[in-house]
Amino acid sequence: MMNGFSIESSFESHRQQLRRHAAAIMEKKYLLFVPAMLLGSIILYVVVIGPGWSSFPSSSGKGPKLTELLVAEQRSLALLQEQAQGLVRLWKSIPNTTDGDVLKDQLLSQIRLNTEAQKVLFSPFHQDINVSDFDSIDQSLKICQSVKLPKYKVKEGLSWNPKPQRYLFVVCTSGQFSNHLICLQKHMFFAALLGRKLILPSPDFDYSYERVLNITHIADCLGIADIVISFDSFLHDHDGHLHVNKFLCYMHDCYIDKEHEEKLKHLGVSWDKKVEVWPHDPDYPSHPHAAEIVEKFASDDEIIGVGDLFYADVESDWVNQVGGPLQHKCRSLIQPHSYIISTAERFIQTYLGKNFVALHFRRYGFLTFCNENSEKGHECHFYPIPQAAECILRTASATSARVIYLSTDAQGSETGLLQTLLYKDGMRISLVQRPDHDGGEKWDSPLARHGLLNDKEVIAMLDKTICSMSSTFIGSPGSTFSVDILRMRNEWGTSSSCDQYLCGGEKPDFVAGVS
Repeated sequence: MMNGFSIESSFESHRQQLRRHAAAIMEKKYLLFVPAMLLGSIILYVVVIGPGWSSFPSSSGKGPKLTELLVAEQRSLALLQEQAQGLVRLWKSIPNTTDGDVLKDQLLSQIRLNTEAQKVLFSPFHQDINVSDFDSIDQSLKICQSVKLPKYKVKEGLSWNPKPQRYLFVVCTSGQFSNHLICLQKHMFFAALLGRKLILPSPDFDYSYERVLNITHIADCLGIADIVISFDSFLHDHDGHLHVNKFLCYMHDCYIDKEHEEKLKHLGVSWDKKVEVWPHDPDYPSHPHAAEIVEKFASDDEIIGVGDLFYADVESDWVNQVGGPLQHKCRSLIQPHSYIISTAERFIQTYLGKNFVALHFRRYGFLTFCNENSEKGHECHFYPIPQAAECILRTASATSARVIYLSTDAQGSETGLLQTLLYKDGMRISLVQRPDHDGGEKWDSPLARHGLLNDKEVIAMLDKTICSMSSTFIGSPGSTFSVDILRMRNEWGTSSSCDQYLCGGEKPDFVAGVS
């Protein structure tokens, strides 16, 4: 011994560390070895012995009878199903660490092999076996996976090449902010078709797109400076006045009532008259093509206005494709402002971690809307809380997430009941909502620095951004808010194989009558 240091004790400590490390490795290998051996035995029977014997049953009485083989095959299937459930439970119990991810990948390969073996049992040789439970078995094996994006290349589409001193003034009045974002994107498409720059509306007339969206990012992606111009910037360069030379109405009367007209005039916007582009027929146009838009809306006037484009159904396959219809060099053209993305990342870092489910649970106004639709024979998607909880659990059970980020306008009584019903494998799945601002917390400081903590549209986009970064997303059917989240997830490469609308098209188990 020297200065209290023992060589023997040092070696003994090292040996103990090696034993623990070896034991951990052996434990991991054992976890895979046992199910692999059982699975291999069953596969050997199913593939090599089962089909051959079923094809040639014995008539002499010395060999196995067909009924005995079928019973044995059903027993094999039951063992496979039991093993699959155990493997899935084991997969979900493994923590999300580097070593855990390796083990989960190995287990996943065993689960897939198990599924293939089950499919063999349901081959044409075994059509007389009862397969009524296979869908539920398959559902129990469902594991959410991220959707792999193809290698990125420059977005091909319509070139947006504006002519000098030619502008399109955005007019969106229909619905709430998500509707206006869709309307804005369609204005961008029209501006590209007509060769014009885009003038955003005043925040006093519409929403403040500049606070919510990264306008600089749009210009960078398109490679054209000032292709989208703020209302104030345009007025600053044009002596405080904006005269719309031609006000073209896609919707009847441009979807502008007297109140909106007065607001525009008060802000320095003028026009001679509004022009109806289409005949006064509610069925026309149903799906106009791009060539018709150019024909009807083309003009050599300096400024034209078009309203409202939310309901415009023009080249929908083109407009709704991932990345949008325009040619640009970015994966996503329409992005939240950088301080919104930064705040979302800090919130996830503080409360959620990388593995969480996001739920957009729209309630306000949907109850009446649902009942009226149901009365007319249309679909209704307002679900009672217990039914909604069952649907949420089905999706959550296909993930290893323990928390759900809840974006909702529901009352506390509804969310409280929902929380009490969310249990998986005997453990509660926690619902997490954005807390009110607290000076002691720093996750929302990017918004606080810009004085945007009380901006409703910024907060709504923050919710969308958090949902877009989740492992799996559950949306509200019929909500444009959810539609925009799914767009962002597709473009950002965060989509999951389990992304879906709540209850996947099920009917509510109870619908009240219309009083």
